[in-house]
Amino acid sequence: MATTTTPTPPNKLSLFPLLSLLCFISIFFLLSLSKRASLSSPHPHRSSTLFPPKPHAASLSCDFSHGSWIYDPNPRSATYDGSCKEIFKGWNCLRNNKTNALAISKWRWKPKHCDLPSFDPLNFLETHRDTNIGFVGDSLNRNMFVSLFCTLKTVTSDLKKWRPAGADRGFTFLRYNLTIAYHRTNLLARYGSWSANANGGELEALGFKEGYRVDVDVPESSWAKASSFHDVLVLNTGHWWWAPSKFDPLKSPMLFFEGGRPILPPLPPADGLDRVLSNMVNFVEKTKRPGGILFFRTQSPRHFEGGDWNQGGTCQRLQPLVPREVEELFSVRNNGTNVEVRLVNQHLYNSLENRSGFHVLDITQMSEYRADAHPATSGGKNHDDCMHWCLPGLTDTWNDLFVATLGRIKSL
Repeated sequence: MATTTTPTPPNKLSLFPLLSLLCFISIFFLLSLSKRASLSSPHPHRSSTLFPPKPHAASLSCDFSHGSWIYDPNPRSATYDGSCKEIFKGWNCLRNNKTNALAISKWRWKPKHCDLPSFDPLNFLETHRDTNIGFVGDSLNRNMFVSLFCTLKTVTSDLKKWRPAGADRGFTFLRYNLTIAYHRTNLLARYGSWSANANGGELEALGFKEGYRVDVDVPESSWAKASSFHDVLVLNTGHWWWAPSKFDPLKSPMLFFEGGRPILPPLPPADGLDRVLSNMVNFVEKTKRPGGILFFRTQSPRHFEGGDWNQGGTCQRLQPLVPREVEELFSVRNNGTNVEVRLVNQHLYNSLENRSGFHVLDITQMSEYRADAHPATSGGKNHDDCMHWCLPGLTDTWNDLFVATLGRIKSL
């Protein structure tokens, strides 16, 4: 019997290599078109300026506030110099010929597990159009405000100078409708001199004759409207709470009031600070603009050595401190001249605990190292200025941190 063979359907096996070849050609053609389009784009950089990429996952989890300073003999050129007119005279270390004025900016902050990028002022202006940014606090927040202003002004000088919402000073960059302002307030709360009433009273009965009345539940008028005006708010307080030369505990003590009446028994300044922080945080959270972003900046350290500012204290170092020196100078256990930096932070963190509305801008550790970055004798005072910072200088890095953190928040 003859064997029957089943015929193979014509061309079935020969089609497979042909189809594979066609798929390969199609993919190659599409990739070629894509590459050609990107190379021929008339504005190859515009997208990165107007629509910056989302931060990488690693940067979202990185702690920018903890790291070390690295000396870079060839740093990026400073975005501004001593010619910026908004720099307070005593902070202009370049024009005042401070010995290490140029070297101050040659130290770069390196977080432990990532990098802190230097912010691009043009990118910042573009991405924060129609935005109001307010700095509320003492002269250290002005230090930070001036740094931001001088950096942004290198991009455009088309601006309007004014005092928005009761600010001490402010500017609008007209092309971008971006406003930045500084609201001066030493304690955040309203305060003023107090004298005993001849007819007597509760405080008079305790022997108080004069002092400073601090209304713990009333914001100072200079910034009372700031939270409802600004889209981004950066608050600070601290230096004036440990200032015996101003608030002498015997001759001119802080006398705390709430609801218009004195708080009895009288509170020590540390407890008064807690009351003020609690009330001011509540006030800002209730009055902020819809979608407003709130920051509280941690305490900026002083670096007086050999005594306080009125005791011959100085800050003549030309390089950052090493960790051991930082602990010697700022440890709460040592209770040294500059101990208030960590004491204030303890009160601040306690007041913000379980407060989801505020972001902490932690500049303390990076700043504790920088004993070299103060105006010192070049500040023009009859004592070393070991509290404020040279400009350009450390507060430029504060703003790098601020901009990076703000971008991180907006990307979520």
